[in-house]
Amino acid sequence: MRSDLVDAQTEASDIAREQDKLESDIDQVRQRMTRDQQRLDSGAITSAKDLENLQHEVGSLHKRQTDLEDVELEVMERLEVAEKKTATLAAEQERLAVSVEATERRRVAALAALDKDVEFAQRQRETVVPDISDELLAYYEKLRAQLDGIAAVAIKQRRCDGCRLDLSATDVGRIRDAAEDEVIRCEECRRIQVRTAESGL
Repeated sequence: MRSDLVDAQTEASDIAREQDKLESDIDQVRQRMTRDQQRLDSGAITSAKDLENLQHEVGSLHKRQTDLEDVELEVMERLEVAEKKTATLAAEQERLAVSVEATERRRVAALAALDKDVEFAQRQRETVVPDISDELLAYYEKLRAQLDGIAAVAIKQRRCDGCRLDLSATDVGRIRDAAEDEVIRCEECRRIQVRTAESGL
């Protein structure tokens, strides 16, 4: 997008310089034609041949002016198109810049929220770890290393929160019959399953 805008701005600038050059050329032709016409009108030239040559030059200058003005009109039209394109691209770039800025603000806010969640989880972990046996804690850390950092998940409404699969009737019965302190693992995702009030067992 930025390169497109630069290209459009460069094109518009080039066309504007082309128009300035044409206007300068037209102005020079007009000045010369005015001087020649004044010489013709002054009556200072008495030679028929000189008068004829001057009249011919005035006619040529007039045609030259007309041709240059026609070219200038075409250049002005091109410049208008180029300027509209530049304005459109500039507005789009500004819109994108605002969108990127808003996205960056949301990203920073989300990271800050994640940092708070991590800090809260770490504080919770510190209160729970002392009550967990070294053997179970080592087992938990081993699973974390194997399972993308998530070793334990809740059972919610008879569904494993790790693999998102519903528990079979056999699984429900097995978990119901398990002792409260027994470590239960999902047959599918292999994570430790935690029973809660929302488990629906």
